[in-house]
Amino acid sequence: MKVRRLMLDVDRAIERPDIVVLARAIDGVRGVAGANITVTDIDIETVGMEVTVEGDDIDVDALTTAIEKAGAAVHSIDEIVFGSRTVERVPRAR
Repeated sequence: MKVRRLMLDVDRAIERPDIVVLARAIDGVRGVAGANITVTDIDIETVGMEVTVEGDDIDVDALTTAIEKAGAAVHSIDEIVFGSRTVERVPRAR
């Protein structure tokens, strides 16, 4: 399965890793063509981030391992796009 986009919920401790260190770790993963790291919340001990990664064939296991080796924790995969083309989400009216 060719993974083209992942949106991850990631937390890190306030003191480590620096967001640039995390970006370098993600950039080194096979299949990653680009990423966006957005800080979504900060409390006394942790920084919550939304990490969106895109590429043609992202190695999901290597990505998770790289994030964890950098000192952060993946809480969940909130979106995955896969296949031979990218399908954008269409919100439903409820």
